[in-house]
Amino acid sequence: MRIHVFTFLFLFVAATVRGQDKDRLFGNEAPKAKHGFILATNGNFDIPAADMAKRFGASYRLGPGVMYKTSSNWFLGAKFDFLLGSKIKQDSLMINITDRYSAKSGGLYEFVSVNNQRIGIPVYERGYAIGLSAGKLLPLNKLRPDIGILLLTTAGFMQHRLNIFDKDKAVPQIRGNLVKGYDRLTNGAFIEQFAGYTYFSKYQLINFSIGLDCLVGFTQGRRDYLYDVMRPDNAKRLDILYGIRANWYIPIFRKKSEDMLFE
Repeated sequence: MRIHVFTFLFLFVAATVRGQDKDRLFGNEAPKAKHGFILATNGNFDIPAADMAKRFGASYRLGPGVMYKTSSNWFLGAKFDFLLGSKIKQDSLMINITDRYSAKSGGLYEFVSVNNQRIGIPVYERGYAIGLSAGKLLPLNKLRPDIGILLLTTAGFMQHRLNIFDKDKAVPQIRGNLVKGYDRLTNGAFIEQFAGYTYFSKYQLINFSIGLDCLVGFTQGRRDYLYDVMRPDNAKRLDILYGIRANWYIPIFRKKSEDMLFE
């Protein structure tokens, strides 16, 4: 009986080893992760929190990025996001240059123009965030090492302000440098965390990631004086944006010589 058991085990091990050798011979061993540069287009839908929520509503971030992916699935890169929004919550904004009949309708603030006409001036949220990123892709399947959960940390500099868009220069109180007394310019350092599902196709046609994102800014007001509230704007702030982030990738992966041989 023991002879039969040992014979069976010997044949099983031999067959396994032979199968592994055959896989190596014909290129069927577990694939390795691709590596090379990646061009990215990034998009966020953000909800503000902390001090950011006192001034703005929901906003968007759009921008380009570039990363390098190693064969061990580490990511290193840089990105630039434009910050865009239209929901302003600054109730005291420009109260010193409006009259009792002025109203705020949506994103428009009413003024009396130089032609004695009542007009609406739109106000937008505008800004940017630029930073360096590092992280790692955790594969969900050993046979597909370029598909998994990407954990990415970004650190850098962010800035935001109110864009008071008087395109016709109809309100003299907000022309030129005078607008700086109202725009609430704010900037400082930030750190951002992203965790999301990431997919790189075998033939590099469909490549993306989507997941949850949280940006925390350690910022400060940068205007010496605000005309409407008659005080400096130099308070330190905690600006938080959290939401959903999606990325579309254009990989420029390096190919192994055997891949080029059998293409």
